[in-house]
Amino acid sequence: MFKTAAQEQLLPGNTLQAKWEFAQEAGYDAIELRGKGDLHFASRLDELQQARKDGVVMPTVCVDMLHFFGAFDAEQRRDAITQMKSQLTVIAEIGGVGAQTPASYGMFSRRLPPFEPPRSEAEDREVLLSGLSELGEHARSEGVTLFLEPLNRYEDHMVNRLEQAADLIRATGLDSIKIGIDSYHMNIEETDPAAAILAHADIIGHAQVSDSNRFQPGAGHLDWPAWLGALHSIGYDGHLALESRLTGDPVEAARSVPSFLTRSAA
Repeated sequence: MFKTAAQEQLLPGNTLQAKWEFAQEAGYDAIELRGKGDLHFASRLDELQQARKDGVVMPTVCVDMLHFFGAFDAEQRRDAITQMKSQLTVIAEIGGVGAQTPASYGMFSRRLPPFEPPRSEAEDREVLLSGLSELGEHARSEGVTLFLEPLNRYEDHMVNRLEQAADLIRATGLDSIKIGIDSYHMNIEETDPAAAILAHADIIGHAQVSDSNRFQPGAGHLDWPAWLGALHSIGYDGHLALESRLTGDPVEAARSVPSFLTRSAA
């Protein structure tokens, strides 16, 4: 049986403790945190440590920033790496397992004009390997994992498919970096999402879930039995973290996900 988590902004309640009370009642096993920039996540350390003392389970954090380690601008890349190192340190301090980030988001798409990015593919690779290596070394020193998330072609022009993420990760030689898969992006980019999971079984470390339309699982047409079945086949033992928009009544939508995933995995 899979463990489920929900990102904190999707849960009702004004405190992590209140959100955790709802999450448990709805059938979730954990809360996935959101890490904003400007060292905001680090500023929450007292809050997070108290929540941990109160029994809130918080295994992962997903970044919520304006720029990332694959940015075109060198200063933005350096800032993103600083932010990610801080988030890795904080998630380690509260007993978590890792932090998830894409290479970039909303920076450029080859599917939209002007179609050709200002940096070559070789330059992209050099930048990504440099950032990944630095972050992976920091993750290893903290005893946690960096999860690299492939995004769809309209949100990132560099890392769209699991095979691309796997190639970069293996090139670093670090076992402190894994792929953080997302069912929504995989539905767009992978010819066969289940087969992609099976092909990269050894390097998948985290999973986020939303349906084909970015709403909660069950609200679209994604083949959940196949997707979840592939994760079961590879022995995935991490959380399925809800990262989606919510359609319908938001409380009932959030409440519906654990039971839907359980039924779909049966």
